[in-house]
Amino acid sequence: MALRRHLRILTGGTKSSQDTQDEEQNMTPSIKAAFATSDRHKIDQHFGTANAVLIYAVTAEQASVVEFAQFGDLDQDGHEDKLAAKLALLQGCAVVYCQAVGGSAIQQLLAAGIQPIRVEAGTAIAPLLAELQAGLAGGQAPAWLSRAINRQRQAESAEERFTMMEAEGWRE
Repeated sequence: MALRRHLRILTGGTKSSQDTQDEEQNMTPSIKAAFATSDRHKIDQHFGTANAVLIYAVTAEQASVVEFAQFGDLDQDGHEDKLAAKLALLQGCAVVYCQAVGGSAIQQLLAAGIQPIRVEAGTAIAPLLAELQAGLAGGQAPAWLSRAINRQRQAESAEERFTMMEAEGWRE
């Protein structure tokens, strides 16, 4: 299966991938959210057979496109290895919204720390982003979002601890 990756800059000129990574690290709390979409505006794809996935970096203040990836056409049954490329693409995402998702994919997503969420076909992406932003701003966040934020904070705390230990000359 061929994977084609695209980056679409919506506003603010062009950014290097390093600038995007720096922004992602400075956004706290922040998550990455993926959407199975063919048109970049609404969710209209089954996760396993999605021919495109749109990924946003989301904070309480903004949501910006990180990546748009396209896959070749896939059948719904068989081709279990088709999930490997999608799971690799979703590394670092907290959630993936899709029209449908199979049991095997659900297990693999959850094992990777990614919450799969099924929505009605044609659900617009913009309101879902607004809901995520409200949850990140301290509103009523769903349990999975609270867990994702806690995992992020724990990872940041562990990284800071190891950086401090290294600065002190700590050796194993």
